[in-house]
Amino acid sequence: MSRTSAQIGERLRAIRRQQGLSLHDVEARSGQEFKASVLGAYERGERALSVGRLMRLAELYDVPADQLLPKDGTVEVEIDLTRAETTPANMTLDLVRLNQLEHPDAAVLSRYAATIQRQREDFNGRMLTIRRDDVRVLAAVLGRKPEEFSDHLQQLGLRVGS
Repeated sequence: MSRTSAQIGERLRAIRRQQGLSLHDVEARSGQEFKASVLGAYERGERALSVGRLMRLAELYDVPADQLLPKDGTVEVEIDLTRAETTPANMTLDLVRLNQLEHPDAAVLSRYAATIQRQREDFNGRMLTIRRDDVRVLAAVLGRKPEEFSDHLQQLGLRVGS
């Protein structure tokens, strides 16, 4: 069991309990997508959680995905936060291009964008501005440094402006 899996599991359990849900409630809410036994294994840190599954649980719990990550910032992804000034304060994503994109990161980005849209009640469907903290979370989830993530979005044609 990795330290990160255990920490994410603790966050999953805490959020589920805050919402007054049992493992079986989440199983039912997910339409059996998440079995109670698998959720329990995630919460105990006995089973690794993919990025896609993490994003889906965030949707089910109706919380930003970063809330499922450890609060002490010890996710095992090397990110130099002292270089935060190299991460743009805001970045605008082309949602039309994102919906057309066939790339392994597209599904994760789409789910995250949908979560932000729901939170902000911003459904223009064409562009979405993501904030510095969102950039850091997405970069970490996709295993990149924030400045690499920005370049990655540019290469995929998802970044509006520069």
